[in-house]
Amino acid sequence: MQNFIFFTTQGCYLCELAEALLVAHLDPDIHQVDALDIAYDDQLLESYGERIPLIKNEVTGAELGWPFDAGQLLDFIGQ
Repeated sequence: MQNFIFFTTQGCYLCELAEALLVAHLDPDIHQVDALDIAYDDQLLESYGERIPLIKNEVTGAELGWPFDAGQLLDFIGQ
């Protein structure tokens, strides 16, 4: 199982677009994605406020920030 964190916040149109790509292209049997709303943590807001939406590999720490398309997402997750 590959584990990712999806940094997002409520009401973010770009985050909704990124989430749609995640839902369409990640297999829930292979990929676990935990959404983390940065609005509830000042440190996360400072670190990611201008960089969301962003997906982070929990093991490697690699990050894929917006804008990304399906091909870039698949490359990032290693397919």
